[in-house]
Amino acid sequence: MSYITPDYTSIKTAILRDISNQLPGAAIGSDSDYAVRASGEAAAIEGLYQHQQWLYRQIFPDTADSANLEYHARVQGLTRKAAAQASGSATFTGLAGSPIPQGTAAQTTAGIALVTIAAASIDGTGSAIVAISASIVGISGNLPVNTALALTTAPTGINTALLISTATTGGAEIEADSGLLARLLFLLQSPPQGGSASDYKDWALAVSGVGYAYIYGQRRAINSVDIVILDSLGALPTTQLITAAQAAIDLARPVTADCLVLAPTAVPVAITATLTVSGVTTVQVAPAITAALQAYFNSLKPGDTVIKNKLINLILATSGVVDVALSAPATNVVTLVDSVNVQIPALGTVTLS
Repeated sequence: MSYITPDYTSIKTAILRDISNQLPGAAIGSDSDYAVRASGEAAAIEGLYQHQQWLYRQIFPDTADSANLEYHARVQGLTRKAAAQASGSATFTGLAGSPIPQGTAAQTTAGIALVTIAAASIDGTGSAIVAISASIVGISGNLPVNTALALTTAPTGINTALLISTATTGGAEIEADSGLLARLLFLLQSPPQGGSASDYKDWALAVSGVGYAYIYGQRRAINSVDIVILDSLGALPTTQLITAAQAAIDLARPVTADCLVLAPTAVPVAITATLTVSGVTTVQVAPAITAALQAYFNSLKPGDTVIKNKLINLILATSGVVDVALSAPATNVVTLVDSVNVQIPALGTVTLS
């Protein structure tokens, strides 16, 4: 039976009851001296009980406060993952031969700043694709293709306006308590075993920016271990993130293991549906449907099958939708994990009418 911690009222009542038992006839009414003293004592005792409850919660990592969760993790050799910067590339235009120095700064209309991380020059076609990185860490630096940028100070011969040519990805916030707790519980429940699948998963997830890791043993050869990763948002990892994860795992893995960190191949699944709605328009329900579909695809891992009936049920579950005819995909979509492929389903274009 669990212990029921008394609250302020029950503590005060117990004090007054004891006084009455010891001093029959004593005045213990609400305006009495005994009641005033009992109120102060009850408040202090309740505070002690609350402190004991707080101490009890700190014993276990899943109920501990943030600082004490970090202590639990540190005892097991884990630390909170740092935030990471997003990176990608942008297309510059200008006069042929004009240099673009490393560190050239640009920003979006929303004020998100990015800088070039390599020097380049405009080629004979009047353009150049240059690697860029967000100036600050965090998910705000994750920007899609064709995002417009403007140079803060344009170098001579370089046009001020430019576009992102490769989406900037890999930006991540500092690891949340939930992420640190998940890694700690995984380590406690699957302790190191000298190179088991759980060890590789633990090593991969310890890398800043890695949010998901899938382990495939003997996929390429008898002694091979393949670690397929996604970033903290569930998107395909950048080359830099793959390199960082490979380097971290190479330091920890058994010396005889043939270890490879790689990204899965996204298999876009286009959704085309004709809706019957009531009390709403298709335009109004489209965002909710897209969000539900995206959440479903985010739950899928490499090799999973996209179930057509599941897509139909997700759309029908949206408020205002009374019927749906799903024309694409025509059947379940199967993805492969074998010696050649590591495929993962991804939400493609959503067309609703």
